[in-house]
Amino acid sequence: MNASWRLSLNSLRTHRRRFAGTFLAVLLGVAFLAGTLVMGDTLRAGFDTMFGEATSGTDAVVRGADAITAPGEAQGVRRPVDTSLLTAIERVPGVAAAAPDIQGAGQLVGSDGKPIGGQGPPTLAGNWIADPELNPYRLAEGRVPARSGEVVVNRGAAKKGGLKIGDTTVLRTPDPVHVTVVGLATFGGQDGMAQVTFTGMTRADAEKYLTARPGQAASIQVRAGPGVSQQELARRLTPVLPKGVEVITGRQSAQENTDMISSQFLTLFTTFLLVFSGVALLVATFSIHNTFAIVVAQRTRENALLRALGAARRQVTASALAEASVVAVTASLAGLAGGVGIAAGLQALFPAIGFPFPDGDLVIKTLSMVLPLAVGILVCLGSALLPAVRAGRTAPLAALRETAVDTSGASRPRVIAGTVLGAAALAATLTGVLVRPSVWLAGLGALLAPASFVVLGPVAATTAVRVLGAPLDRLRGVTGALARRNALRSPRRTAATASALMIGVAVVSLFTVFGASLKATMDQTVSRSFAGDLAVSAPSFGAGGSGLSPRLAPALQRLPEVDTAVGLGRGVAEVDGKGRALTVTDPAALARTFDLGTVTGDLNGLGTDGIALTRTEADRQGLRTGDTARLTFTDGRTQDFTVRAVYGRSELAGDYVITRAAWQPHRTQDSDTLIAVTFRHGVSADAGKAAVRETAARYGNPEVQTRDEYARSSAAGIDMMLTLVYALLALAVVIALLGIANTLTLALHERTRELGLLRAVGQTRAQLRAMVRWESVLVAAFGTAGGLGLGAYLGWVLVKASDGASDTAFAFSLPPARLAVVALVGLAAGALAGLRPARRAARLDVLRAIATE
Repeated sequence: MNASWRLSLNSLRTHRRRFAGTFLAVLLGVAFLAGTLVMGDTLRAGFDTMFGEATSGTDAVVRGADAITAPGEAQGVRRPVDTSLLTAIERVPGVAAAAPDIQGAGQLVGSDGKPIGGQGPPTLAGNWIADPELNPYRLAEGRVPARSGEVVVNRGAAKKGGLKIGDTTVLRTPDPVHVTVVGLATFGGQDGMAQVTFTGMTRADAEKYLTARPGQAASIQVRAGPGVSQQELARRLTPVLPKGVEVITGRQSAQENTDMISSQFLTLFTTFLLVFSGVALLVATFSIHNTFAIVVAQRTRENALLRALGAARRQVTASALAEASVVAVTASLAGLAGGVGIAAGLQALFPAIGFPFPDGDLVIKTLSMVLPLAVGILVCLGSALLPAVRAGRTAPLAALRETAVDTSGASRPRVIAGTVLGAAALAATLTGVLVRPSVWLAGLGALLAPASFVVLGPVAATTAVRVLGAPLDRLRGVTGALARRNALRSPRRTAATASALMIGVAVVSLFTVFGASLKATMDQTVSRSFAGDLAVSAPSFGAGGSGLSPRLAPALQRLPEVDTAVGLGRGVAEVDGKGRALTVTDPAALARTFDLGTVTGDLNGLGTDGIALTRTEADRQGLRTGDTARLTFTDGRTQDFTVRAVYGRSELAGDYVITRAAWQPHRTQDSDTLIAVTFRHGVSADAGKAAVRETAARYGNPEVQTRDEYARSSAAGIDMMLTLVYALLALAVVIALLGIANTLTLALHERTRELGLLRAVGQTRAQLRAMVRWESVLVAAFGTAGGLGLGAYLGWVLVKASDGASDTAFAFSLPPARLAVVALVGLAAGALAGLRPARRAARLDVLRAIATE
């Protein structure tokens, strides 16, 4: 074993350049993985500290006991607490202070007239709590609000909106409220809670604008007196609380807030990054395997001589694995250092792009170091295992032979295995998405498809390179023909080199196709369901934004240019024990503005005790017109509703519809999510839009868009997602480039004598460089073509699987322009990867090259 190690270390020292690409591939993959884990740990620790500091003075929180959560939402809506409980709470022995915490949606408008935040994180408003220990926000500048219309704003929101003390602006609640900024606040020592915005009002203003009626609060914050623990305080408060109201300790409340941030943002964010770390490491696996396979093939005679001199198979195998171990450990350790550097860089970068990274040192946990190190070592050793075993099987007589000819392109077992895998992938996919919808079957088919591509790679490489390289014979003459023949020389090597790029391009193409399909689905949904001329909306996603004023739709209805203006409000209730989102609207106007499909029953007769629902939900609940559905609202009251209508489509209208009169007794902070407007006959689009925009400006200036503009803006977030995806996948493409460049360098090394002969018979340096570059482009073209085909196929599978798992009808769309850009980037990557090997080949000394063994 000692001899094996010495031999491996000597080989590494002598041929260290051969493993440069492998070293970088492992380093980049491990660095991305370690950076993601360290960043996640640091963010969690930062938010833990921030919430702990912000709520350190709160010992107990009194709140509604039950939360109603609609599908697709992470946080439920709780029953409000009567502020009349304050008197009873303050009389409990051990209570030092108590204050109501009134919260609702409130979006500030910045100095430029644009709303602040709203693109994901919540935009909150509430009463400014006078007791500084119970208030999670600390006054940093100015004073507290004393009169109606005065507010305190968290400092991060003020900076983002260009607001300062003394400025007057608008707060959308969603009704526009003119406010004056009199103070700036911090949260847990930070300018804000991530990108959450907060506006603190007087208690009277908060009750007026954020609650359905005075005397209600989201919760009551309680501070204990000296010597009373949080658990003891909670125990003493429990007997005085009515049914439906509970008490939790301050520590539990802080932990819930941290868990909410973790589940809604941090877990999703880190999972998203970990997926791309996995893609990068998968691409690295192909590059590493290819490098070791080439090195082993080039050292066939050397290994055969070792075997002839008495080395056992296991010794040769151990020698190859020892080389891989040294590369794996050193590259992984360097990757850990790089990962810490990435996390530190992100910690400095996040505030610059508007996301306040919580202050504090980087948190480096043992798992965040051990896991990437183990993954890097396992990926490297696993990739080198087959080549190492192949090295150990080298026969002693191979020392007398010339280099073996690669016949993998005509391998019948490979053709049979690849065809069987491809057929199984196709059968599983078609069954899972068309015959019997099943996410598991579709997923199995999606996993088998890349496997079949990899197995069939050497077989396909022969035909693909001939076809793709055919134009080179005419365009580049002898240089092009030589490049094509070099790429055909070893189909297994060409396929393995191209596979790394193929995986990267496939993932890019998958997201490109899925993103285009989502946009096409949105266009289809709006075109099919929305029959209005204009859409008035407050664009946001996640929990952000404050919605639209419910008074805006009636104001638009009064315009002489408008025939119908219907607002779609949103409520939540339990329907037969399950949380469901409710659409609160005028059902008759809804039917005139939205295509609801076939309607059974009467939408005009819902009244205060009727409900309409989609056919899908009716079948799911086993309900028909005339049946009774029991709804439990967030105020704790239960009411029986009669199903008076069943309609076909729910894409924009929602699954459950009730009237505003039915919602009125149970509403909290009322708002609309969308207002659909249709014009009177003869009113031009420009005149109608101008009239609607003028009226909407008095209600917070929401977006006024045509139907096509609304569809495009609704899909705007998809382009943002794709931009992030492309940026992250650039790492996988870089690793694939390293693999191509490394393979070419190693291939040129074994063809040194051949290159010298070509130069000797008259090939110029420029022709030699062009030959190497075109060989690289051909390999990249093969990988890019395979990646585009595989990505489009997997995109189709994902769209069809989503269609089967959702009530929304997904539309499949292939974006030719974007896929053409992906193809060009793949070809450009090949040309770029060939630059350095081409320059090195052109610098060879002709006589020394000819004399090379």
